[in-house]
Amino acid sequence: MVGVGAVIVDGDRVLLVRRGHAPLKGEWSLPGGAVELGETLEAALTREILEETSLHVSVDQLVDVVDRVHYAPDGRVEYHYVVVDYLCTPQSTAPASGSDADEVKWVRRDELAAYSLGDVALRVIHKALEFSQARP
Repeated sequence: MVGVGAVIVDGDRVLLVRRGHAPLKGEWSLPGGAVELGETLEAALTREILEETSLHVSVDQLVDVVDRVHYAPDGRVEYHYVVVDYLCTPQSTAPASGSDADEVKWVRRDELAAYSLGDVALRVIHKALEFSQARP
């Protein structure tokens, strides 16, 4: 399945969501989700961000493309997403959790370790922060 993810950056802060549904229910991650049939990547991204965070964003640039594979306890693949992650700029900085997120929170770079993010998510976040700081 194809998915999209957003690294929404405001200065040295990144917006994280606590997932309200599987996969990753209860875990902190980047906003995003599955691309629907016939939907462009950018349309899917802006829809998912609005659903999860109530924010409108501008989609700035591609950050990375990653695999998210989740295995059942018996070793079977339960799902496999190819996620296209983008750097985004919020049009406002007052998020509210929506239908797919239990909580949304701005997190400073130096606070990220407290949110149990996976190595891939952290790599994407740090890469996006570098891109953001390099912008004129």
